[in-house]
Amino acid sequence: MTKLSVNVNKIATLRNTRTIGVPNLVRLSTLALDAGADGITVHPRPDQRHIRTEDVAEIAALLGAYPRAEYNIEGNPFHGLIEHCERVRPAQATLVPDAREAFTSNHGWNLVELGAVERQALSRCIQTLHALGCRVSLFVDAVPEMMPLARELGADRIELYTEPYAAAAASGKGESSIAVFRVAANAARRAGLGINAGHDLNLVNLGPFLQALGDVDEVSIGHALIADALEFGLAESVRRYRALCAKTVH
Repeated sequence: MTKLSVNVNKIATLRNTRTIGVPNLVRLSTLALDAGADGITVHPRPDQRHIRTEDVAEIAALLGAYPRAEYNIEGNPFHGLIEHCERVRPAQATLVPDAREAFTSNHGWNLVELGAVERQALSRCIQTLHALGCRVSLFVDAVPEMMPLARELGADRIELYTEPYAAAAASGKGESSIAVFRVAANAARRAGLGINAGHDLNLVNLGPFLQALGDVDEVSIGHALIADALEFGLAESVRRYRALCAKTVH
């Protein structure tokens, strides 16, 4: 079945509005894991607007008690991600081309137009992460031509940036949008890449997406899941998302 990694950035965002450590990031990550989450995702940014440096280490320590679960650290490899991975050795590093001032992730790597210097720098980052024992996933748009390029750079997986699909689904055009992602996923498989997906997936659009794409290794979900937790509770929300992952037809 598709694995569910819970992105806990939004929990840290709420905590950071006060100085009393509430809500407790480790406690709620524990609750998510106990409810069946297959892993925890964090996306530390240079300004520490949500995940802080100490959070990265504390979540790593927590996951040491959950050997079946994976730690996924996302971020720009040129803005501190490598250093985080050197300190805690996560199972997976997801490389995202975020600008420092980006409100949230809003596009994937454009590997087709990446210059030779940038390509070499990205390849070196991937080699460094492999040496640390990390699986490497590249955050990309659903563009089939980019899949063999990701493999050439040394990536193990790609993470499909799913916001365009989520927006289309919200406006009743999800079916036509899924076709684009299905083509990109097939291109990734032909290139020998594993497939992750994330951004704005929710309880309404996740099921159809996974059913259409088939073998998806992992989805990373944060904003919608934490919003659902306000209504259903965190543990129940994790169970509902994981149930949708379990229904994937392979």
